[in-house]
Amino acid sequence: MSIRVMLVDDQVLLRTGFRMVLAAQPDMEVVAEAGDGAEALEALGPAAPDVVLMDVRMPRLDGVEATRRICAREGAPKVLILTTFDLDEYAFSALKAGASGFMLKDVPPAELLSAIRAVHSGDAVVAPSTTRRLLDRFTPMMPGPADVPAKGRIGRLTEREREVMLLVAQGKSNGEIAARLVLSEATVKTHVGRILTKLELRDRVQVVVLAYETGLVRAGGTP
Repeated sequence: MSIRVMLVDDQVLLRTGFRMVLAAQPDMEVVAEAGDGAEALEALGPAAPDVVLMDVRMPRLDGVEATRRICAREGAPKVLILTTFDLDEYAFSALKAGASGFMLKDVPPAELLSAIRAVHSGDAVVAPSTTRRLLDRFTPMMPGPADVPAKGRIGRLTEREREVMLLVAQGKSNGEIAARLVLSEATVKTHVGRILTKLELRDRVQVVVLAYETGLVRAGGTP
């Protein structure tokens, strides 16, 4: 089955380039395009995309708010944010809004295709270490009380799951976590899956965000 992709960007030329790259893939099809977030929301239902490639800086409704509204829907598609600048505050906000990751607009086509496939399969395409750098930079600028309900959800975790969550939040891969805790990678993957289920999160990126918002990890990546 083809991966159904929606392109959301106010630059027609950029959408055309992405569409040409995706159309050449046997496992992908572009089912809709939009020039801003408002158009994307209107087209979302009829198009039924699996993955949305979302620009952030657009007129009328920006990509961050569009991502928030999309991810709040039942059975929402995965959102992959496209940004011009690494460590953009918009990327930070989009991750908090529910995006499964972000990539730079000048990414090589092969990496973009791999990212779309990864997001479609349920993985996050932002390296946790990159997400952590985003959070290290922007969390101190956005003070606020800890999310009490979120802290309550964390109480559902076993001691081992909490250990795994902290390591995920510090940017460790499954292999690195396995080595640190003397576990198999398969066991770590199982723990990560249970963490996502118990905390009602979409992917590893959201685990990192939650760990910062609840104070489990502070700027600098330390527990």
